Amino acid sequence: MTNVARSAPQPNKKLAARIAAGESELGRTRRVRRMIRILEQAYPDAHCELDFTTPLELAVATILSAQCTDKRVNEVTPALFARYRTAADYAGADRTELEEMIRPTGFYRNKTNSLMGLGAAVEEKFGGVLPGKLDDLVTLPGIGRKTANVILGNAFDVPGITVDTHFGRLVRRWAWTAEEDPVKVEHAVGALVPRPQWTMVSHYVIFHGRRICHARNPACGVCPLAAECPSYGAGPTEPERAAKLVKGPETAHLLAMAGLVAP
Repeated sequence: MTNVARSAPQPNKKLAARIAAGESELGRTRRVRRMIRILEQAYPDAHCELDFTTPLELAVATILSAQCTDKRVNEVTPALFARYRTAADYAGADRTELEEMIRPTGFYRNKTNSLMGLGAAVEEKFGGVLPGKLDDLVTLPGIGRKTANVILGNAFDVPGITVDTHFGRLVRRWAWTAEEDPVKVEHAVGALVPRPQWTMVSHYVIFHGRRICHARNPACGVCPLAAECPSYGAGPTEPERAAKLVKGPETAHLLAMAGLVAP
């Protein structure tokens, strides 16, 4: 791996101290929006990584994704979606059969309860059609606010901020907010980001958390957000060492942004 450019972002050594001293709301908003523009360049194909074709399928996939990777869920759902096509199908499912189909996603007994309960509630309350409103979605078994925002943003084109583990961890690391409660995080970030961007910002942040900004060993030395991140240095800052930590299909593009070329 060879350095081929000098355009990689450089850390702002005064940023952390300035934020610790008290960043103004205007300053934070401007910094957040600069970071979003960089993330747009880093992940132009950011999207929901769960495979689905209908709102109900996305609801089911999102329930299965709890404590499970999207990749594993996507391996299970083709057969599941072929077998269970409607809310009524889930409501009337044979429990043993459904448990076996979703067993690879973990916690399959609880998830079976949620899927069967979801199907029954959608049939009873909404005539078999998954609703497209937050207040309605959160009344359904297995669907909390996070899952509802995933469904709204990706199946109904209703802007929503999805505060999963990656999202909450990164926005605190970046000092977008200090809040820990997911709902408070959602509202704090929503105040900094224009509403039409909420769904895509969720994707950008989650992509970055999976590719570069890992929980234990972030790839700081090749991070395109280095100049705007008060936590720069939490991981290795040497570009060639950091480059080995980058994951995902965008690796070559991300390393190019850092002035490196992959072998």
